[in-house]
Amino acid sequence: MKTYIWTTLTAASVLALAACGPKTENATDSAMNSSANALSAAGNATSNAIDDAAHAITPTPTGKEFADEAAKSDAFEIAAAKIAATNAASPGVKEFATMMIAAHMESTAKVKKAAASAEPAITPDATLTKNQNDDLAELKALTGAKFDEEYIDGQVDAHQDALSLMEKYAKDGTVATLKTAAAEIAPNVQKHLDKAKALDKKQD
Repeated sequence: MKTYIWTTLTAASVLALAACGPKTENATDSAMNSSANALSAAGNATSNAIDDAAHAITPTPTGKEFADEAAKSDAFEIAAAKIAATNAASPGVKEFATMMIAAHMESTAKVKKAAASAEPAITPDATLTKNQNDDLAELKALTGAKFDEEYIDGQVDAHQDALSLMEKYAKDGTVATLKTAAAEIAPNVQKHLDKAKALDKKQD
């Protein structure tokens, strides 16, 4: 009789544990997923906070500094695009380069007009930096698929920098005419950046 009772109790315990098993496992999985989601959210929040902080502490360029940097950026983009017209292999890259020449000639004119209207008037200096000249020299030495890869990689980086410059000055700039120009140019730079990223993915 004792053996029967022990066996019955044991069987009942096993059934109870079996019944609890999936619930316990599901609860554990749910807790782990919640923790993972919380950590992911915290990580994203931290990353955004760092980006915001970095943007906040980046000094706003003076009107002259902004005009010079914008002019150099446009001049570099136009020069690089002209090289792409002959050295690129992909029709998509060549089409992008053609768009860059027209777009950056337009933004050059916009910045020049805004700078001339400033008080006192500002004359942008479009002289390329040593790094920009070095980058152009490297591009000139490349052709075909290798050129396409290097050119588009450079375009992603260049447009990210240009977008940061435009957005920063549009928000915090002190020369009204240039601030307005930066706000008008920024959306176009974002479109160019998106296009460059799309071309970059196609090459991966």
